[in-house]
Amino acid sequence: MFNGIRDILSDTAIMLKDKHACQGYIKRRLPIFAWLPKYKLAWLVQDALAGLTVGLTAIPQGIAYAIVAGLSPEYGLYSAFMASFVYIIFGSCENITIGPTAIMATMVQSLVLNYGPDMAILLAFLKGCIIMLSGLFHLGFLLDFISLPVITGFTSAAAISIASSQFKPLLGIPGRTESFLDSIEQVFSNLKAIRYQDTILGICTIIVLVIFKNLPGKRNGTWSQKSFWGLTLARNAIVVVTGTIIAYICSSTGNEIFNLTGSMGKTLPPFKPPPFSTIFKSKTYDFVEMTKIMGLTIISISVVSTIEHIAIAKAFAKGKSLDATQEMFALGICNILGSFVSSMPVTGSFTRTAVNHASGVKTPFGGLFTGCLVLLAAGFLTRTFRFIPKATLAGVILCAMYYMLDFGTYMLLWRAKKIDFVIMILTFLPCLFLGLELGIAIGVVCNLATLLYFSARPSVETKIEQNDDHRIITHIIPEEAVAFPAAEHLRANIMKLSETTHCNVVLDCRNLKRIDVTVAKNIKLLANDLSLRGQEIIYVNCCKNVEDILKTVAPELQNEFHEIVIANS
Repeated sequence: MFNGIRDILSDTAIMLKDKHACQGYIKRRLPIFAWLPKYKLAWLVQDALAGLTVGLTAIPQGIAYAIVAGLSPEYGLYSAFMASFVYIIFGSCENITIGPTAIMATMVQSLVLNYGPDMAILLAFLKGCIIMLSGLFHLGFLLDFISLPVITGFTSAAAISIASSQFKPLLGIPGRTESFLDSIEQVFSNLKAIRYQDTILGICTIIVLVIFKNLPGKRNGTWSQKSFWGLTLARNAIVVVTGTIIAYICSSTGNEIFNLTGSMGKTLPPFKPPPFSTIFKSKTYDFVEMTKIMGLTIISISVVSTIEHIAIAKAFAKGKSLDATQEMFALGICNILGSFVSSMPVTGSFTRTAVNHASGVKTPFGGLFTGCLVLLAAGFLTRTFRFIPKATLAGVILCAMYYMLDFGTYMLLWRAKKIDFVIMILTFLPCLFLGLELGIAIGVVCNLATLLYFSARPSVETKIEQNDDHRIITHIIPEEAVAFPAAEHLRANIMKLSETTHCNVVLDCRNLKRIDVTVAKNIKLLANDLSLRGQEIIYVNCCKNVEDILKTVAPELQNEFHEIVIANS
């Protein structure tokens, strides 16, 4: 954090002195000024095509994820358009699209169901402030403490939890579920309530989506390959439109055979500050009460959102350098301004970013067309959206969640390092059965415990050999850095080993680039203990940093240390 403050003050001082530095800083914080002057008219068609294609994906997904969050369908559209516009100005990666995602939806679901939609809107604002400030103060390095196994376990559990919540809509069973176990229990306890019409429609939706996803299409191939490519990209929109048409025809003939999404808001959201107080079920909550209710969700959703976004940005950077600080800043601004139009928390979407990339987008300007298409849908098609069958949306969500399960990474973790696979499981199970926030906290704690364990038990190579004087010695070679958690363990092991060998000890410090005072103090104690047995310890291959600390902590060892350095020079 202090480094971040120092960098900000340094940048400010440089800008005051140097006009070019000021322009560079503005271009970093407002990347639109970097790419807009170089914009070519030929790119407009590609950006427009990509933006419209992403919009066709964003509309059905936005509606579906709003329902997952417990919100009315229109909130999904409100969440999709503002982020698309804002990222044009602040975004540094042309492929990224920001909007509602399944993980963000499921993390706010309990708050929405228990305290109303205003909680999701305020959470978007607070989350945006945290991420923006974290970016400005260069705190992104904290995310490095969340490893791949933890992220994999979290996303897998989230995918299964979200998918399980769609079992009831898929089967035509009314009502909501609270958790994975509740979803399974509700399905088996309501088998008689299953509606074959919704079940058939939902299963057909899944089959069509799978077929379309695996069509052999190419953007620059033959006419048939281009057609297949178009069907693949627009598959979500196609199945939703088809399901809506079928439901509308049935409804117009007086046979409403499917469970429908229902009515939506008929107007665009007003531009107003996020709600700092709310009334839900005749009870008023002020800002302090709302934040207390949110609790650790404010932190966990900020962390998860940033991880999700930065991971997607890195995946689609395609060899270009990624300004993680600017991406965090842009994500924060998208959430803050989104809360002014009733948006739920948003982050980078892997599905829509992949569609954007596959469509050949050239600049972030494609977000303008995505945002406009979503706005048109929110303003003029809300009456049509009420005919969307719930089973169709359930099929869309189930397919998306299946493709979030990364089977390749599971196998990689198992083959490469079993402890990483165990960490993934220890994250996955709590996330699935205890909740995502508690689950990821448990995963991080387990990961840090593993890190601390290996830090306290570094690998040490031990040899019993003869030196140049043909005397038997115990040769100790730490194979990695030794920090204070390992100091006592290393001393105890050397003492135990020297007790059985009754010979002098050579501590080879070739791999010790630095040590702390605790380690140096234990080395001093080790030398004293060995001297009581008539043994001595010899230090070789020490770098200057290690030598300086030993001279300070154990000055009585200076002569011995100095002699060994001369002997090995």
